Amino acid sequence: MRLTIQQDTLTPELFLTLYRSVGWDAPGVEQVRVALANSTATFTAYADPEAETEVAPEPVGMVRLIGDGGMSFYIKDFAVIPSMQSQGVGAALLDALERHVCDVIEPGWGVSLELISSQDAVAFYERHGFESRPNDWDGPGMFKMIRA
Repeated sequence: MRLTIQQDTLTPELFLTLYRSVGWDAPGVEQVRVALANSTATFTAYADPEAETEVAPEPVGMVRLIGDGGMSFYIKDFAVIPSMQSQGVGAALLDALERHVCDVIEPGWGVSLELISSQDAVAFYERHGFESRPNDWDGPGMFKMIRA
């Protein structure tokens, strides 16, 4: 299988398809449209058919990046369809995202790349250099959902 990663081509409809594929309760399309428009970058993974066929590449994963462009970036909505998990899709998406961050920051800058992981994905992130929280020097990641 050959993967192609495209940047900033994720549509609200494709976002919702990939989001739901991993069992998440999806927001409405208009809320997704606003979120995508205000993202720093999005990355979509496509699996290309092995043989020379007329079959279009299949979208198999996505990740969204938000951040301030100077000190902090946040990984959000990282989803790979279940049938393609553990096949390098997540690693390719993460690699594209990290290259993008390195391209947009000034030489010599260090920035924080943050996320909240599901329990099942902790080992994946640790293999890619992320540290779990809490640890000896930092507290747990936290979040609060609010509704209007």
